[in-house]
Amino acid sequence: MRQAQHHQMRPRVLLACLGMLAASLGASGRAAGHSPENPADLSRADRTEPAFRGGMVTPPLAKPQFTLADTSGTTYDLWSKTQGYITLLFFGYTSCPDECPLQMANIAAALHKVSADVAEQIKVVFVTTDPAHDSATVLRSWLDNFDERFIGLTGTEAAIFAAERATGTPPATRVTLANGSYEISHAAFVFAYSKDNLAHLIYPAGMTDEDWEHDLPNLVNEGWPSR
Repeated sequence: MRQAQHHQMRPRVLLACLGMLAASLGASGRAAGHSPENPADLSRADRTEPAFRGGMVTPPLAKPQFTLADTSGTTYDLWSKTQGYITLLFFGYTSCPDECPLQMANIAAALHKVSADVAEQIKVVFVTTDPAHDSATVLRSWLDNFDERFIGLTGTEAAIFAAERATGTPPATRVTLANGSYEISHAAFVFAYSKDNLAHLIYPAGMTDEDWEHDLPNLVNEGWPSR
């Protein structure tokens, strides 16, 4: 899977990839086959733990180049600011009722369990899909509930839309509810860009803190073949 050509995957290709990934995931969000149907299989001497519990992406996705504003109001160039780090990129919004806080909480919990050496090589970047509500102050306060190291980015709707397009992420859309409130329909997966500036894995909804704790050291230490 690691020998495919390096290029930016178009949104429709990414969606197809995500569809195949979703079909391969069990209820726990782990790859099918991670937990054998027959418990006796656990005793097989030749059974090995998968290196990653996220979904492998073939070909891997190029890290996008976009610039937004961080919660201090400083311009944040994703490409240059994350060079040499494992970068976990997620698009969501602070008033999300489920997947956004769950993904952030599980990543934060895992970062507090892994070694300090591993944690310091990882940057978590959260891009709001609701800039009208998620001011820099709101975004910073919300992220601090999980981990003060998390990076929050915002900008105009056009700039965020461009960032989504750069990653191949389906654009978020605002859905007005019957009671007059609204929700933001958005992708719920995390891109994991390695130090080679490619996302070899994506992490869909359903990843637990144990899954992240398992994968984060492997993401840091994996030496992907040169392309």
